[in-house]
Amino acid sequence: QVQLVESGGGLAQPGGSLRISCTPSGSGFTLDYYTIGWFRQAPGKEREAVSCISNNDGSTYYLDSVKGRFTISRDNAKYTVYLQMNDLEPDDTAVYSCYLDPTSGPRMWGQGTLVTVSS
Repeated sequence: QVQLVESGGGLAQPGGSLRISCTPSGSGFTLDYYTIGWFRQAPGKEREAVSCISNNDGSTYYLDSVKGRFTISRDNAKYTVYLQMNDLEPDDTAVYSCYLDPTSGPRMWGQGTLVTVSS
């Protein structure tokens, strides 16, 4: 069974940077999808959509609070998605989970990676 696997989380200081990535486990993964992106959930808060990218035209979405600081991208195979996070703030502390919306079947989720922003 294919799973999405995140990596790259950790601790950063305010104003610092981290890059997290998400890729399907296993080889030979081929799946048509609509969007791939990231949600996050901070302690005691609701989950929120952070960013996503369309497989159709490459258009992107960003949560207002991360615009200008975060950049989503994907590799040429279009199955690995990255989130470059710059100028991090303590409010960015959360578990970041990637997701993929296939054209057939339910949404796929990763297990999540913790990003902590603290001095």
